[in-house]
Amino acid sequence: MSAQLLIAVHPLALSTTGLVSYLQGLFGPLFLGIVGIVAIFFLFTREIIRFVQFIVLAIAIAVIFYTPSIVQTIASGIANALGVH
Repeated sequence: MSAQLLIAVHPLALSTTGLVSYLQGLFGPLFLGIVGIVAIFFLFTREIIRFVQFIVLAIAIAVIFYTPSIVQTIASGIANALGVH
């Protein structure tokens, strides 16, 4: 290839506009399936305390996974409450 042709070709930039929705669509059902299976296991073994702990943890992880902007909102709220600017 000649030098003029190499200069004229612009490299393609990676586009990540649909990456978050793609990953949520890919891992969302997998996450919910695993949570359901583990929850059923805890219920059948009558470990209610572990079941409740697991559900609370699963809800916290799901909130962070499906609404990642909430982490920034919580962090800025804590920083404002502590007086850190």
